[in-house]
Amino acid sequence: MKKQEENQKLQELEAISLRLKEIRKAKGYSNYEHIAFELGMSRSAYWRLENGANFNLKTLIKVLRFLNISLEDFFKGITIPSTK
Repeated sequence: MKKQEENQKLQELEAISLRLKEIRKAKGYSNYEHIAFELGMSRSAYWRLENGANFNLKTLIKVLRFLNISLEDFFKGITIPSTK
């Protein structure tokens, strides 16, 4: 059971990281290094966001504010499986 719960968490992080990448590209940042610079983040720190690393919600909010995306719009289409 634990392995299944852990796998679901990883799937959710992957969905969030893919969404970050989609939005970055849609906003005209073809390279993650450019947005990292604009945000004042290291390239490796931003790279981890787009590669499914676990990160603080505070960091996500900082990125979304910079990109002018609401939390509601960001999470559209990301589903969280129910636990039974």
